Amino acid sequence: MRGVAFEPRAVVRIAFVGVGGRALSLLHNLFAVEGVRIVAVHDIDPAAVEKARGRVEAAGQASPETYLGDEGFAALCRRDDVDIVYVATPWDRHVRLAVAAMHCGKHVAVEVPAAVTLEECWQLVEASEETRRHCVLLENCCYGWSEMLALQMTRSGVFGDLTHAEAAYIHDLRSVLMADDGEGKWRAKAHIGHHGNLYPTHGLGPVAWYLNIHKGDRFDFMVSVSSRERALTEYRDQTLPADDPRRKDVYACGDMNVSTLKTVRGRTVVLQHDVVSARPYDRLNLISGTKGAFRDYPSRVYIDGQAEHDWRPAEEFTAEYEHPLWRRMGELARNLGGHGGMDFLMNYQLIHCMREGLAPEIDVYDAAAWSAPGPLSELSVANGSAPVAFPDFTRGCWE
Repeated sequence: MRGVAFEPRAVVRIAFVGVGGRALSLLHNLFAVEGVRIVAVHDIDPAAVEKARGRVEAAGQASPETYLGDEGFAALCRRDDVDIVYVATPWDRHVRLAVAAMHCGKHVAVEVPAAVTLEECWQLVEASEETRRHCVLLENCCYGWSEMLALQMTRSGVFGDLTHAEAAYIHDLRSVLMADDGEGKWRAKAHIGHHGNLYPTHGLGPVAWYLNIHKGDRFDFMVSVSSRERALTEYRDQTLPADDPRRKDVYACGDMNVSTLKTVRGRTVVLQHDVVSARPYDRLNLISGTKGAFRDYPSRVYIDGQAEHDWRPAEEFTAEYEHPLWRRMGELARNLGGHGGMDFLMNYQLIHCMREGLAPEIDVYDAAAWSAPGPLSELSVANGSAPVAFPDFTRGCWE
């Protein structure tokens, strides 16, 4: 499915499966994209379905059909007026729903991570290849302003021969994990049963683009180590009532997971995950080569031979290297919001590819490879940080 084009269409008809908070944000951005029609919404919660339907109607579109539960999902997939199904459910439901939708002839766009086991990664790949339907990963961070500036500079050779990158998802989510609603209903459970990197794609996706993963290189193996667990237990015990049943939970996931990936071409990637420590948000977002480097938070650049041996603000390079997509659509994206505009541009590009009959920018092989460090990190940690081989989901087509 690498490079396989969508069938061109004037209007892209979308069905949403899982219409919680994240889906409502996606809808807000999709309403601003030309040639989009929301035809159906599905959830297990009737109130969520009605809220989503109201949002669609308020945007001036015809009222979408609504569906509930497993039978409703099956009926939604049988519709002949759905081009792509957006899956925005909790992580452990992504693959089952995406595979079923593809086997019903629908393209799918899956929230991150696409899968939580290696078996699930392969299920997505095999279903996409068998059905000839695309499985697109909704990795919004690839479309951030600084990430696309770094991509443009990388592609222009500013940093020379690339050798090393760093990526992360460091985000204090303690209050979210302990909330009584929203993601609090399910997200903390992953910390009970898993010990590794639970959420790899936000940092890894942009870095994979810099390194041309699946376009001349691929991840070969990785090693992973996790710290002890302390922060989430301490926060829970300080904030939840003494009789809350969650006070009995035992968290397996260490506060910080650090993994090192090696590519077939000899490049290294440091990948981190920490959503429970008291520290500012950071995705690291570093790319380094023989002629210079880019580093984020704040965004800054160093180029070999410059007068001062220190970082320069990335904004100094806007005039020459701002990505054309941001140059053209940035004002609209920022006004719409959605993580600084990246959500809109992610949706805009996907719909553009579908309307124009182009291949998606993030395909099923990316979805599998960017999600795989989750289970691979667990395997490495469980075996004393031993190296683990990275599957070649492209079966040799990465070259």
